Amino acid sequence: MLRVMTSIGAPMDTLSGKLLIAMPSMPDPRFAYSVVLLCAHSAKGAMGVIINKPMPDLTLVKLLEHLDLPMAGATAGLGAAPRDMVVHFGGPVETSRGFVLHSPDVVTEEGSAEVAEGIVLSTSVEILVEMARGQGPAQVMAALGYAGWGAGQLEDEIQAGGWLLADASRALLFETDDSLKWSATLAGMGVDPRLLSGATGHA
Repeated sequence: MLRVMTSIGAPMDTLSGKLLIAMPSMPDPRFAYSVVLLCAHSAKGAMGVIINKPMPDLTLVKLLEHLDLPMAGATAGLGAAPRDMVVHFGGPVETSRGFVLHSPDVVTEEGSAEVAEGIVLSTSVEILVEMARGQGPAQVMAALGYAGWGAGQLEDEIQAGGWLLADASRALLFETDDSLKWSATLAGMGVDPRLLSGATGHA
C-alpha cells in the first residue's frame, strides 16, 4: 500500500542525511572520488549509498525486466522514469540488493524512510513495482549495493582525513550529472579540488 508523506522528519542520528566526500588520497578504488549519502548512523555503525557511480551496462528498464516488472509507457503516471535511467553502484555490500533514493511525494507503507530533507530511501520492491507502472516518485535514483561501516569505523576514517562532510540536497542528488557531483559538492563547500590533490589521509 502506498501513502503520501505529509511531514518532514529530522534525521535521528548525528551524521544521517550528510554527504561523505572521498578525499583524493582514498586508497580503496571502489570509493575513489565518491560521494556517499549517509542513510543511517549510530553508535553501532553507519550505512550509505554512493550517488555518483553509474553502472555502465545497467539501466532501470533492464533492472525491471530482470525482476519481471515490465515498464509502462513513458507518458504514464506521476513519475515515469526515463527508460535509459542508469542504475548506480551504491557500494560493495549486498550488491544484488536494490536501494531507491527518491522524492517524498510517494513512499511505501513499509521499507521507506526519510534520510535527509526531501530525500527518501526505499528498500522494498514495492517502490520498483510502482515505478514500473509509471506511478513512482517524481525524482528517483536507483542503486545496487550499499556502503557499510562497523561501530566507530566511519568516525575513525573521518578523523584520519579520508572523508569530508557536507549537507545533502535534492538538487545535487537528482539534478546534477554524476560526473560533476564530487566537484560540485566541494565547490558548494568553498573547497578547490586542486588544493586537495596533495592531501594525505587514510580511509
